[in-house]
Amino acid sequence: MKKTILIYTMVCACIFTAQAQRKWTLEECIEYAISQNIVIKQTELQKESAEVAVHTAQMNRLPNLNASAGQNWNFGRTQTANGMYENRTQSSNSFSISSSVPLFTGFQIPNQVKKNKLDLKAAVYNMEAAEEDLALNITSLFLQVLFNKEFLKISQERENLSNMQLDRTKSLVNAGKVPHSQLTDIEAQIASDKVSVVEAKNNLILSLLELAQYMELEKPLEFDIYEPEMKNIQIENDFIESPVAILNNALNTKPSIKSSQYRVESAGKSVKIAESGYWPSLTLNLSYGTNYFYLYNSDTNRPFRNQLKNNAGKYIGLSLNIPIFNRFSVRNQVRNAKINYQNQQLILEDTKKNLHKEIQTAYVNASNAREKYLASNKAISASQESFQQAQQRYEVGRSTVFEFNEIKNKLMVSQSEQLRAKYDYIFRIKILDFYNGISITLN
Repeated sequence: MKKTILIYTMVCACIFTAQAQRKWTLEECIEYAISQNIVIKQTELQKESAEVAVHTAQMNRLPNLNASAGQNWNFGRTQTANGMYENRTQSSNSFSISSSVPLFTGFQIPNQVKKNKLDLKAAVYNMEAAEEDLALNITSLFLQVLFNKEFLKISQERENLSNMQLDRTKSLVNAGKVPHSQLTDIEAQIASDKVSVVEAKNNLILSLLELAQYMELEKPLEFDIYEPEMKNIQIENDFIESPVAILNNALNTKPSIKSSQYRVESAGKSVKIAESGYWPSLTLNLSYGTNYFYLYNSDTNRPFRNQLKNNAGKYIGLSLNIPIFNRFSVRNQVRNAKINYQNQQLILEDTKKNLHKEIQTAYVNASNAREKYLASNKAISASQESFQQAQQRYEVGRSTVFEFNEIKNKLMVSQSEQLRAKYDYIFRIKILDFYNGISITLN
């Protein structure tokens, strides 16, 4: 048993040595995770796609320009250049260039531009919301590592105390103040403490690995974090803002709310775009074209250049399209657009309601965590006093190893509960900061 514990401890020590190459701050962890996360990259691509859509809509105001060329062969009865039909074999070439400019589209183009700009803003805030969620998850994992680091220190202190207790027990046994069986009991306790230390190291390594993997680090085993002093976090004197005040701030700052609001406005523009189908449209058209004819087995063919010049034709005109009956397609498009608009409004309302519930839950959790931490402080004070008294009794041989270890174990339980309550409260407060639009930091 002791040999196995020793080997496992050496393996853990080697891993810790490899991890000690660099220590990451919380801000560095968040920044790196954002740069590597697949979901964040996808939201960035969605934003870029929205930017392209805006540019496309804006360019719809410009005239288009198209060129075409054709080659034809005719056999038998063929129309000549003067309009007559004869039996002949000829070939012809046609060349044209045309352009059209939308003069009026029932306000479709300006509304499409506005809609796409709103979609772009929604995409930007959607990306920010994804980054915030990632930062909160990183913070949770980071705090778990800090908890495991401090818990490891508590376990090591407990082991050191047991080793000191072993020396004291040997002295008491040699002096004849306690039986030899107590020496065996303390050795068993030391073995148990070593197992606890190994488990604490293992939990720390696993929490570091989980954080590194979540950050998408290429070498997750060569990773450690910087332990901040957290001087600004004073739990005893902290004031927790009311849920109503936090909600008011969140409604004005949270990217998820902003994104939903712009989606609603975008859906409203979609209604305007669909309604443009009721309006007539006016387009300016321009074209230039020419032809070349070649008659086989004839000496009357004119030169290519001369034909292109003489056969050229120019065209300019206006085309007005007035919708009269379109099988109710425009009406149904408008109805669908209005349904989508109402659905986006419901999504926004549901997002606000869920946000309110989340803030209320976060407020209750933070308040409970604060009370639990304050209560754990009182509990640990009582446990420390009880431990000191037990230690004094043990050192003079007035209590057994079993009694002393029982008090020591209760102290460690109180210490671990206090530690867990501390980091739970810190995380709950950071959640409230998250909803308040405050950047997450531990300094």
